[in-house]
Amino acid sequence: MRRWQTAGLAALMGAATIVQAAWADQPVDKGLGLQPPVTEVARDITFFHNLVLLPVIVAISVFVAGLLAYCIIRFNKRANPVPAKFTHNTTIEVVWTFIPVLILVGISLFSFPLLYKEDQTPAKYDMTLKVTGHQWYWSYEYPDYDGIGFDANILAKDEATAAGKPYLLGTDNAVIVPVNKTVRVQVTASDVIHSWSMSSFGVKMDAVPGRLNEAWFKVEKPGTYFGQCSEICGVKHAYMPIEIKAVPQAEFDAWVASQKSAATGATNPTAAQFAANAPSTAISAQAN
Repeated sequence: MRRWQTAGLAALMGAATIVQAAWADQPVDKGLGLQPPVTEVARDITFFHNLVLLPVIVAISVFVAGLLAYCIIRFNKRANPVPAKFTHNTTIEVVWTFIPVLILVGISLFSFPLLYKEDQTPAKYDMTLKVTGHQWYWSYEYPDYDGIGFDANILAKDEATAAGKPYLLGTDNAVIVPVNKTVRVQVTASDVIHSWSMSSFGVKMDAVPGRLNEAWFKVEKPGTYFGQCSEICGVKHAYMPIEIKAVPQAEFDAWVASQKSAATGATNPTAAQFAANAPSTAISAQAN
């Protein structure tokens, strides 16, 4: 983003902390705004939403409301008992066609580059994470690390409380990824359409049976992040949370080693144990 865009977003995020606890890992009472972004794409999405679309929407809404009020006051039956007889005005029709076109072109100058950035995985990525949606849980695989994989199921309320995780967002196995590394995400499903959504990453990708969709992220801040399935996929759609722990590279390497040892029957920590002991600095908000 340009320097003035970055400065504007920083000011906006500072104001947001007044109404929503920054870097919270669970819903906040009377919280307002989008999740604090922790990737470049999420920051650009936040900027586009808050400083491009919202001003345009507000301006149009105010203008239309004012125009309606003017018409109601100026052209009601009492104030204007004899209505005009004309039915067309070429100038007005040209203006109300041309101005919306200019507005859409202006929006596209921001939206098209952002859509391209979201869609195109960088050519040089550091690792691949394969995500498979099931009714009603997620499976994860690490193809670059000898096929390490596990299922992630929602924690029961008492289990979430014991683990210090928010109910309906915590899982028994958290996904572990290194910070400041580009992660390519391959998303699919085994039964019906799901949607893998991590708002603080700026990622929302449909999981379609028989199709391998692709997204990417690069987390810049260590901590715990939560998301949810955002495609209605059945009676337990609301019980498919996503929990991701972003850790320094050294800790990620240690986790990978522990998984390989566990696979060969060693007594190293399991994925769930590592996730429980990994840095617990929670820095995301509830899934939107």
